[in-house]
Formats: sequence, structure tokens, C-alpha cells
Amino acid sequence: MKPGMRRFSLAGLILAGIGFATSIIAGLIKIFQLLGLLTLKNPENVNLTLEISAGVVIFGLALYALMAPDKVREFLTGRQVRYGSNSLVMSLAFIGILVVVNFLVYQKPQRWDVTESKEHTLAPETLDTLSKITEKVTATGFYSSRMSSEQAVKLLTDFKTNSNGKLEYQFIDPDMNPNAAIEAGITGDGKILLKMGDRKEIASYADEQELTQALIRLIYPQERVVYFLTGHGERDSQDGSEESITKASQTLESKNYTVKTLNLKAVNQVPEDAKVVIIAGPKKQVSAEEITLLDSYLDKGGSLVVMEDPLALTDFGDQADPLAKDLEEKWGIALNNDFIIDPNGNPPIIAIGNPGKYGSHTITQKLSGLFTLFPKARSLSMKGVPTDINRTALVQTTDIAWGETDIASIGQDVRFDEGVDNPGPLSLAIAAEDTAKESRLVVFGNSEFAADVNFNAYGNGDLLINAIDWAAGQESLINLTPKEPITRSFNPLNQYQLIAVIVGSICLMPGVALAGGIVSWIARRKRG
Repeated sequence: MKPGMRRFSLAGLILAGIGFATSIIAGLIKIFQLLGLLTLKNPENVNLTLEISAGVVIFGLALYALMAPDKVREFLTGRQVRYGSNSLVMSLAFIGILVVVNFLVYQKPQRWDVTESKEHTLAPETLDTLSKITEKVTATGFYSSRMSSEQAVKLLTDFKTNSNGKLEYQFIDPDMNPNAAIEAGITGDGKILLKMGDRKEIASYADEQELTQALIRLIYPQERVVYFLTGHGERDSQDGSEESITKASQTLESKNYTVKTLNLKAVNQVPEDAKVVIIAGPKKQVSAEEITLLDSYLDKGGSLVVMEDPLALTDFGDQADPLAKDLEEKWGIALNNDFIIDPNGNPPIIAIGNPGKYGSHTITQKLSGLFTLFPKARSLSMKGVPTDINRTALVQTTDIAWGETDIASIGQDVRFDEGVDNPGPLSLAIAAEDTAKESRLVVFGNSEFAADVNFNAYGNGDLLINAIDWAAGQESLINLTPKEPITRSFNPLNQYQLIAVIVGSICLMPGVALAGGIVSWIARRKRG
């Protein structure tokens, strides 16, 4: 071959290399485009580039073969081709095995939990519940773009994998599709709706126990009736005004509660099917006779949720409050005659539940990081230690809030008077359980937080519904086997260790590989 031809043959290889590199870059751009990671104004140019680069590769190789036929012949009959053909056969065999394995896995997907803490392994109680599903269950997660659905996706994937094909899931953005959320009875963000046939249950958050409990309620439906007390100017659970409490009522109905009203003066007893009786902001006193009926109901294991506003917002006048007296004497929970002023609020008559001081309780365990707002609230306090009664302060204000006792001064330049006003932090809600009678009580020093106008604000609605769920005993359907946490510690490297790691990874390991290649090349040269 003439020297001039050799130069042309080298140009052919260079041209083929440039075409190959261009085709790789264009191929990557095409993949990013298909995955939605890259948007191009003229996507057809990518296809054109691929076609041209492929043509350049073929032309370059053809030019090389035409200008250097001896080199091509030597390459095709040499030892490297034999080695290359063996490598090609092995590569094709490996790719074939991967294709077959992936096809089988796609047909019958399997998952293995190889994490040390078995974080993807569901509790035995959950697996037992999933095995009892008889009909198709559809789980719908209502997550907006403001809330991460990562935990929900992982959990629902684990549930689906272990449901023997009985459970499917999907996600809906309630902001993009508000009608779907309204039809499902979903208020707030991060809820999961479970449907089986005509029945449905709502999990308030993505948690294995919460989702398993909702699934149990779905599989084993039971009558769950709650009553809103009437006859004292309480917030209406049916009329739909901003001051009413209809959103709470609708949320309870979406969770398969039957919501009714109760006029104790008319029926003279608490119905036997009552899971919970709710007293939502009475304007007039609940009479002593009605308190006797409610106490009898509690003595039999009933539950009560009480929301009482500051006295200045009621029509109690100077008359005593039998309900407040009964709660203090029998449960040790006092409704203080004050009005909370919170400098953090806007305006200061809105008391803010400190998200860092929620009590350790089932009701508040998933509210961490969420504010709760209590417009025009009074404070609560615990008096004495009643026998067999466990009490927990659920929500507290910050330290700078106080309970103003001079109600007439509110609206003016009010200031904290030490020794006269109640200093913060103040309790806004208290839960109590009588372990002997198995009765439960939740008291709020405010009812406006649960009104329709405030129900969806931050954690307000979740707090109320969680309180009613707990009072109704719906949180204790199942207790999952706890997982033992694995604690690991990392000791930071000192300066010398860090230098050794960097040198070893950048210089030593590549140097060993390079030295091995050189030794192998020298040995092959000696063998000819």
C-alpha cells in the first residue's frame, strides 16, 4: 500500500470514530427525550443526526477497507478476531440469559427484602389481614404536589406484593382533580382511600398500622354511630354554614361512621349504639340532669368529646356550668375561666398549638410538624390525680402565650399580669382514659378550631377526627409487631486517614491495574 493511501485509510478510521461518537451523543439525547428529561424545539433533528452519523460510520469503514485491504484481511484472519468472536458469543449468551430472566420475572414478579432491618417486610398481623381479603381492593392515595408520596408508594407496593393480586393502587392529585377528592369524602392532604365493593375506609396517613386498621374495618364492617349533642346552641353538624361543623360530620361519614344528633332532654337516655357523644361549643349550660345521663353512659364504657369555648363567648352568664364542674370533679380536667392571648397568633386571639410540644398519644402521634390553630380559646389544666384515670395534655401553646383573666380588657392593650393571668405554656386539649370503666374523654378549650371555616387549616381537622377515632376505640383494632431498630454509628476519618483513602482510590488502585496491563503486554511481546 502506498504511503498516500495509508493516510487516506487513517482518515477513514478517524471519520468512522467521529461518526460513532456523534451517534452515541445523539442516542443519549434521544433517550433523555423519550424519558421526558429533555425538551427539544426540533426533535426531528435528533433522528436526522442519527441517520447521518450512521452513514458517516459506514462510509469511514468502507474508505478504510478500500484504502487498506491488507490490514482488513489481517484483522479478519488474526488471533484477535478469534478472541473477539469468543467474546461476542459470550456477550450474546449473557444478554440472552438476561432477557429470559427478565421475561420470567415480568410474568411472575418476585420481591426479596435484603435490608438488614427488614424495612420492606410487613408485620405478621398485616400479612394475615391481607390474606383475608376476599374481594378486589382499590387504594387511592390523595397527594398534592406539596406533599411527598414516597412513603405511601413504598407502603402500598408492599401491600400489593403481599395481597395475592387482591389489591391495586393509584394516586390522584386533589389540587388537579378536586371533584375526585370531594366524591371520595377526602379533606386535607396525604389521605389514602380503600374501596372494596360498595364499602370504603380512609387511612389518615401512610403508616402500616393505620392502613392495616382501615383494611380490617373494610373487611369486617361494623356499626359505628356517633352523636352530636343538641339543644344548647351547639355548632350544627348539618346546616353547612361557616360556623357549623358539617365538614367534620362529612369526614366521619366518609370513614363509615353513622352520624346522628342527640337531644337528651327529649329521649332521656344515651342510645346504646353510641360509640361517642360529641358536645361542640354549647351556648347554654348542659343541665345537671343531662350530666347524670352522660355519667351513666361513661360508667358503662362510653366516650365523650367536649369542646367548650371561653365563658365570654357563651350565654352562661353568672350561672354555674354543671359540665365543667363534673369534668373537674370526676376526671380532674378543669376548664379555666380565661381567654388565651398568643403573641404568635395573627391576631393574638388565635392560640397556636406548638407543633414541638404535642403530647405522646395516639391522637397526636402523626401531627408532628403541623400547627393547629385555636381562635378564641380558653386554657385547660389538670387538677389532682383521679384513681384509674390516665391523662395526657395533647396540645400546648408556646411559653409566651398566656390566659388573660381580665376578659373586659381584651381588644385593648392587654399585657400579661404575673400572679393574675395564667402563664404559658397552656394546655389546649387533654385526653383521659378511665382504665377501670374503659371509658374515654377528650376535652378542648375551644370549638371554633373544628368549625367548617377552620377545619382544613393545618392539622385542625386531623386532630379532631383522630380524637373521635380514639374515643370510639378505632385505633386499637390491631397492634403490629414492632421492628427492632438497628443503630449504626460512623466515626469520621481523621486527616491522615482521609489522605490515605484519596491517594489509594485515585492513585494506588488505578496504578495496580495499569502495572498489571504493562506486565501482561511485556509477557505477550516476549512470546511473540
